[in-house]
Amino acid sequence: MTVITPKLTLERKLLGECGVIIALDEVGRGALAGPVAVGAAMMDAAGARRRVPEGLRDSKLVTEKRRPDVAARAAAWVQASAVGWASAEEVDQVGIMRALGLAASRAVTAIAAQGAVMDEALILLDGNHDYVSRVHSSPLRVRPVIKADRDCASVSAASVIAKVARDAYMAELHDSHPAYQWNRNKGYASPEHRDAIRSNGLSPFHRASWAITDAPTLF
Repeated sequence: MTVITPKLTLERKLLGECGVIIALDEVGRGALAGPVAVGAAMMDAAGARRRVPEGLRDSKLVTEKRRPDVAARAAAWVQASAVGWASAEEVDQVGIMRALGLAASRAVTAIAAQGAVMDEALILLDGNHDYVSRVHSSPLRVRPVIKADRDCASVSAASVIAKVARDAYMAELHDSHPAYQWNRNKGYASPEHRDAIRSNGLSPFHRASWAITDAPTLF
C-alpha cells in the first residue's frame, strides 16, 4: 500500500482568505461502545510554514505503538488543539450524525477558548458532509474536503490527536468492564466484543439503540 504523506498545500491556499484554519476529524463513529470524539487542530499562516512532523499521517495509517508519540508532536506543532466528545448515551438520544456535530462543536468551542478568533476562522472538515454547522451556536465557515485526513496535514494532526485520546479513554473503561476487551478493540465490533455482549449484555457505555449483536466485524 502506498502511504501518502499529508501536505499543507490546501491549508496555505485557504489561509490566503482566512486568519486561521481549524481542522476537524472524527474517531469512533462506527464503534459499538464508547463516545464519538472529534479532534481539532488550529493552524495559522506562520504555522503553515513549519515543517510537517515526521511520521504524521491519518491515524488509521499510524501503528498503535507509534500514535502517542506522533500525537504529541502533532499537538506541539499546531497552534492549538482539542478533542470534543459525545457520549454513547447522546448517540442513542440524537443519532450518530448529530452526536458528531455535538462533539465537533465542543472541540471548536475549546479551540476558541484558547484564543482563536472565530470571525477569522475557517473549519476544514474531513468528509463530504458538514455535521457541525447545524449544531454550533454561532455561524461557522465550513469547508468539507473528501480524504482531508489523508491529504491535509492539519486534519491528520486532528485525527491522530483524537484517536490517541479516545483509545486512552477506552483503555480506562476496560478496567471496570474487562469482559468486553475495550483495551484491545476500543469499542469496535471484534468477534470477542460481540461474544461478550451476548454473554454479559450491554454496559452503560454501549450504544443501545444499535443492532449491536448483529453488527459486522470491523477487524
